[in-house]
Amino acid sequence: MSKKQRKMLIRIIVALVVFIACEIAEKLIHLNGVWDTVVKAAMFAVPYLMAGYDVLLKAIKNISKGHVFDENFLMAVATVGAYGTGEFGEAAAVMLFYQVGEWFQKYAVNRSRASITDLMNIMPEYANIEKDGQIVQVEPETVAIGDIIIVQPGEKVPLDGTVIEGETFVDTAALTGESVPRKLSVGDEVLSGVINQNGVIRVKVSKEFDDSTVSKILELVENASTRKAQYEQFITRFAKYYTPIVCFLALAVAIIPPIFVGEFGKWFHRALIFLVVSCPCALVISIPLSFFSGIGGASKAGILVKGSNYLELLGKAKIAVFDKTGTLTKGVFKVVETCANGISEDDLLELAAYGEYYSNHPIAASIKAAYKGTVQIDRLDGYEEISGMGIKVLKDGKEVLVGNKKLLDSRKISMAGAKQPSKVGTVLFVAENGAYKGCITIADEIKDGVKDAIASIKKCGIDNVVMLTGDKKEVADSVAKELGIDTVCAELMPGDKVDKVEQLLREKDEDSTLIFTGDGINDAPVLMRADVGIAMGAMGQDAAIEAADIVLIDDDPGKIAVAYAIARKTVRIVQQNIVFALAVKIIVMVLGALGFANMWAAVFADVGVAFLAIINAIDDEFDIAVPAKEVVPANFNSAQGIYEMVLRLAEEE
Repeated sequence: MSKKQRKMLIRIIVALVVFIACEIAEKLIHLNGVWDTVVKAAMFAVPYLMAGYDVLLKAIKNISKGHVFDENFLMAVATVGAYGTGEFGEAAAVMLFYQVGEWFQKYAVNRSRASITDLMNIMPEYANIEKDGQIVQVEPETVAIGDIIIVQPGEKVPLDGTVIEGETFVDTAALTGESVPRKLSVGDEVLSGVINQNGVIRVKVSKEFDDSTVSKILELVENASTRKAQYEQFITRFAKYYTPIVCFLALAVAIIPPIFVGEFGKWFHRALIFLVVSCPCALVISIPLSFFSGIGGASKAGILVKGSNYLELLGKAKIAVFDKTGTLTKGVFKVVETCANGISEDDLLELAAYGEYYSNHPIAASIKAAYKGTVQIDRLDGYEEISGMGIKVLKDGKEVLVGNKKLLDSRKISMAGAKQPSKVGTVLFVAENGAYKGCITIADEIKDGVKDAIASIKKCGIDNVVMLTGDKKEVADSVAKELGIDTVCAELMPGDKVDKVEQLLREKDEDSTLIFTGDGINDAPVLMRADVGIAMGAMGQDAAIEAADIVLIDDDPGKIAVAYAIARKTVRIVQQNIVFALAVKIIVMVLGALGFANMWAAVFADVGVAFLAIINAIDDEFDIAVPAKEVVPANFNSAQGIYEMVLRLAEEE
């Protein structure tokens, strides 16, 4: 609780004590005539002004600036009007309980903001470098790429880099929500913002501070509030017209009926009740608070949502599209079969290794790992990557082609009579100077937890899970069957993935959305085209962070289901608050205008409804966000733990 909140709470408590004392004194004091009214008015003015002096000042300031219709104006008019009709106790009570509601609103906002504020604490304050044999602390912004920094136990890693000396465990909870420490040793990449736990490590910096993971995360978090959901935009527009309308309706209640039936005082009192009930704070506060809680809860689980609009869209998703390699599979390929044609298997691997030498693709890495020899760069020339088909290179002056069957077909290279692969996997075909030399089969492994993640999002309400891949159909079908994927689109070129997503967008229902999840390496066009783009394990990859709407900091597929569950419950709570608040307010406003509701009912319809809506809103954080991190504290990456948690949340729907 902040110092300002404590002061406000003390003021409310003191005002409440004085109000109770005034209520008791009112029963005991019996004066004659005008003195009775004067004494009671002065008596109740003390708790009234103690509780609401700031509301009156804000109302006056806003009126002077031309901002008339807001909750301060409504409270000021209603309570001053009640005072004018001799309802001193009711006026003080309305102001007091309005301030109680305001305090709970601020408290709830701060509780929800705490999860994001905690994330802000990952910002490193300094970096250690060595000068003349001494460790010197410098600003992280001054460290350049290639510099060596020293991270001691208990310190935050200030910049992204690679461990070149030492071994340690790091706490990644602030970034990923994972409570289990991760081991780092020489050669491992380390992200800024994690906390070194025990050993001293030396890290070679790979990114400047402005491009580091911690900077990217904070930039995303700080900008999240600027992208508002349709519900928030609706409430903003609604309040703009709603408040002046109810003010004029209250004026009509005060003026029109007395013209026909008299009793101006009675109808004026009903108009004041109407004003108290009509205050829109339950909607104006609880709706943004619900989304804020959802975004904050997601951040605890290592899920960064760029705005409440994306959380809202994710909650309406019915189609989930996945890239295969690097998203559903590990992207760690191994050579499982070679089928040489007229040359030895070693010679076939040599041609492929030379062809793939300059490529950073995981398939290329598996080829180079399988080749036991050494690639001599001076024997290579004329490297060319052919989009969607493969690679062409000159080796000792001879043209070597390595790629898919489309590449060989485009050069009219025949494979007649050659041995065909027997194992399922990605097949690379190799040719030299127009002659087919054989093929190499590479297999990829499915990521741990993907099957449970797919089952979880289906349980939550996804109707169609689609997989996009450039692999052969038989490979794609094999993976889809194992994971329970509904629709498979195989043998796609990079541009085909965008076309396929656009086709799915045209075919889907208007009130549903499509989400696409990719590994963030080469999926930027599809991430941008989908209603909601999710980048997995993409921190540090600038293209993915820019293109995606939601970023999963680590590579845990279970987080997709967690994000979806958070979004669904957030949207459900927002809908509940809108329906509940409007229904209660309309009912009590009608009853108040007809004389069946008093000022205490009005207080409930305003403060009580706002309080219940706020409690419901922060329930989004405490029932989803916190358990998402705590249900399986020993290992948040446990697929079974995440699966069970998401099923529990889905059952609440």
